[in-house]
Order: sequence, then C-alpha cells, then structure tokens
Amino acid sequence: MTGAEILRLGKDQDRRLRAGHVWVYSNEVDTAQTPLKAFTPGQAVQIENAQGKWLGSGYVNPASLICARIVSRDRAVAFDGSLLVHRVKVALSLRERLYARPFYRLLFGEADGVPGLVVDRYGDYLAVQVTTAGMEVLRDEVVAALVKVLKPRGVVLRNDSSIRELEGLDRYVELAHGEVPTWVDLEEGDSRFRVSLYEGQKTGWFYDQSANRDAFVHHVAGRRVLDVCSYVGAWSVRAAMAGAGSVTAVDVSSAALAQVNENAALNRVEGQVATLRGDAFDVMRDLRADREQFDVVVLDPPAFIKRRKDQKEGMLAYRRLNEAALRLLGRDGLLVTASCSFHMHRDELLRTVQQAARHSDRSLQLLQYGQQSPDHPIHPAVPETAYLKAYTLRCLPTL
Repeated sequence: MTGAEILRLGKDQDRRLRAGHVWVYSNEVDTAQTPLKAFTPGQAVQIENAQGKWLGSGYVNPASLICARIVSRDRAVAFDGSLLVHRVKVALSLRERLYARPFYRLLFGEADGVPGLVVDRYGDYLAVQVTTAGMEVLRDEVVAALVKVLKPRGVVLRNDSSIRELEGLDRYVELAHGEVPTWVDLEEGDSRFRVSLYEGQKTGWFYDQSANRDAFVHHVAGRRVLDVCSYVGAWSVRAAMAGAGSVTAVDVSSAALAQVNENAALNRVEGQVATLRGDAFDVMRDLRADREQFDVVVLDPPAFIKRRKDQKEGMLAYRRLNEAALRLLGRDGLLVTASCSFHMHRDELLRTVQQAARHSDRSLQLLQYGQQSPDHPIHPAVPETAYLKAYTLRCLPTL
C-alpha cells in the first residue's frame, strides 16, 4: 500500500495475524515506535511486526480497542475503490452460486475481506452497514463499487447500529443512491415478506437464519407452533406455509407483530397465524398458567451475551428461556433453539438446554445442528465471524 504510514507491533504480538486473523488490538502496538495518537481515525496503514516484517495493509482507528484491521495481504494492493469492486465481485460470485434469487447477505465483513462492512441484498435494493472508521472514510467508494457491480435501483445506509459508537462514529440512516421505497419485498422458500430497510433490526431481515428455517419447515405440518421473539414473522409465516395447524408469534414490539400480520396476509395464511405481544418470559409464563401446550417451539432471541462480562447472567437467561419453552411442549415435542451470542459457544448452548431439560423433567434427542446461512461465510482464522448456533431437539418425557 504505497504511501501509507507504518503501524508497528510490539515484540511477539504478531502471532494471531500470522495465523490469519485480521484484527490488531491497541495493546499489541509498539506505541514508542508508532504512537497511536499520531494516526487519524480510518487512516490507511501498513502493518509490520516488531522486526519490520510486513504483515498486511489496512486501516487504523486510535480511538478503538480494535485499533487496526487488515484489508489485504498483497503489498501491491491499495485499500481503495478498485479493491472494493474486486471484493464485491468475488462475494457476488459465491452468492449467485448459492441462491437462485437475489435475496441474501452480499458482504459479510471480515469473511469477505471487507472488515467493518455488511451489505444485504433485497432484489434491486441494497442495505449497507458501515461499522468502522476505515470503511466510513471510504463510504462513497463503497456505494460506488456496489452501484458499478450490481446496478441497484437504490442503496440505503443503515448506519444506526450501536457498535459504531465503539469507533467514535455517529449513527444515522441515509439514502445513498437512487430510490428505496418505504417497504420492499423479499422471497425465502415459498414465502414472500415485506420489510422496511429504513428501520427495524439489522437491515430489516435476518438472512442468517434462512438455512435453519429451510430445515425447520419439514417438522411442522399439522402441528401447533409457538414462535418466541418472532420479529416480523419469518419462522411463523414459513411454518404456516408449510402446513402448520396453527402458529402463535410472540414479540415485545407491536410494530414487529403488525408486520407479522402483514406478512401472513401477504402469503394468505393470516387465518393460521396469531400474535401475542409481551416479554417472552412473561408470555410463556402466562401460557403455562393457562395450560396451553404446543407441538413445536422456536426460540430465536436477541443476543443475551453481548460482552464477555455478561456471560454468567446471559447463560442463566438462556437456561430460563429454554426451560420455559420445554414446559410448554407436549409429550413428543420439538424445540428449535438458537443463540446469536458469539460469547456463548456451541457446546455451551447445548449444555444449557440440557440443564433446562433436567429441570423440566424432559429428555432430549438432538436431531440437527444449525449455524448461520452460507451467505454469512465463516473466516477460519477469525472465530468472531462464527456467531450463530442452533439446535433442533426432540423433547420427550423423562422415563
């Protein structure tokens, strides 16, 4: 990366980068040789180890704990619009092999060689999230690369994530190209959904669970389904479309439940889908008090463990949630349980569900492991890119 300043690491601080990781923490920098305060947020840098060996090019943010991220390990490649166009083309080639229709996560940060950048595709429209200062500096080049490769009708910047505050960035939502209507449609399986790219969670939709929902629909025909933390009804509507006898969607957001009803009507299954507004724990407690039972319960909650220090409290919340679900299942029920908390490992989630089963006098049979959909590829050297885990379990009485 010609012309970029050097960021020098301290002694023996290059092991993770040599193994393939792309993050540099502020305590790994030799601040005597290269003071962090000498850099500006988002500035391009060349990263070297303590002996001066070149490790990669990227960008720096002295205000962030993760103070630098590698973008390329080719010394001749500049961090500019041309590299972004190349990254978009490479990512698009994978998605076009995986999906027959243009509804997917197009760019997934570090896993696609673009740390701090996420792009979701909704047909002719793109929703972009920039979460680091380095990508914010190249915001216009990001949009230009997307327009050049995909020629979308509209691009919206969903830069309202709280994670931007860790980088000292403002939060905003902005139309960056063309026009994006208030509501856009997407397709998943045999279902259609209507979402807003301007508000709501993530960019409006959770593409990361699409493969798990594809597997889930084979278990629901004729069964009574409870969808906890339903958001806009992805699990609920797909269950109804797959022949579920009835579906109850639970969410704390009235706006989300209004969209559940809208999406059910869009697929002509409004007669099969009911909604309940309230806190997940409270609603499940009330359902049990009313002696309600279900054949299938889906638990797709928000992350209970956002930071490592939240782990103990978060794991207790996962156990309580799963225990409440198990107590609502019939004698031969099915539990689909997920966690998007990176700090809760796959085996910890399974152990937590097993603890909940013991407390509920249930025995479990593990039918299927799940993870994020392949449009969210995992970087083998960056474990932080593997965050979603899911289990499908048969739940029987303890004999």
